[in-house]
Amino acid sequence: MNYNYLRYFSVLAQVEHYTLAAARLGISQPSLSSAIHHLETELGGIKLFEKVGRNIRLTEEGRYYQEKVDAALSELNTASMTLRDSKVSAPVVIRMGLVSGTLQGTVAQKINEYIRQNERIRFRLTESSAEELMDLVRQEKLDMAIVDTTNRDRTLHFRKLCQRDFCVALPKNHPLSQCDTLFPQQIAHEPQVVFNYDMENTFGQWASGSTADERIICTVNTAQAALDLVASGVGVCVLSDQASPEREDVHRIPLSNWHQALYMCILYDKWLEPPVWNFVEGLVKDLREQTKDQIL
Repeated sequence: MNYNYLRYFSVLAQVEHYTLAAARLGISQPSLSSAIHHLETELGGIKLFEKVGRNIRLTEEGRYYQEKVDAALSELNTASMTLRDSKVSAPVVIRMGLVSGTLQGTVAQKINEYIRQNERIRFRLTESSAEELMDLVRQEKLDMAIVDTTNRDRTLHFRKLCQRDFCVALPKNHPLSQCDTLFPQQIAHEPQVVFNYDMENTFGQWASGSTADERIICTVNTAQAALDLVASGVGVCVLSDQASPEREDVHRIPLSNWHQALYMCILYDKWLEPPVWNFVEGLVKDLREQTKDQIL
């Protein structure tokens, strides 16, 4: 259905005069007559107007149609104005994913700063494994994600941000809790609490005699859950040195020579709204400047 035909019909129905309606619409009378004829044809040949001497008037079907068309045009006009106004007033939700331990420090500060600078901005944060976050980016359920690994999927674009250091979380009474620094080999035989690890996939390795994963006894999704388990004596956990606040019931000791790069992951060639893109660019810049000496 041609929008202009409906608009022409609405004006003609109001004035019931071709010359006056054409002048109000800024078109020629033949153009108006042709538009009404096409509209009546699209409606199956129903006559919307009838002649009364030199004038016209709405038929019964025409009066019914006028009511519906005017209501529809009013809804369309309201929707158009709402869309125009949304450019400056509607909330913009930034959907961001993060691997555990990346929300502290610069990221949290940048979110706070961006919200304070723009009242339209809202954030929806998702914390999960890098693999799941990348999948959510592919599905366009996230605008971006900060992840700790990359892959060769050409649908995704990765930008290196910085590298983070790690520590070992130990129970208070653990024999290694008094050390100033630990090396990976010192905890190699300790029961391990790990992040986002699929233990079921290791059965084949176990059955074939591999012991690479035999010390992994529990997998979790958040740093808070890992520290709760460590405090209970379940095992030790390697986590980012900024993964969570200090706790009185857990010792955290720096892990020597253990670093991990972080990346900004977005969908390749995806258009992001300017407020979302500006946040991405600002966050990348701040993280790189803060840790420029640590970039791999």
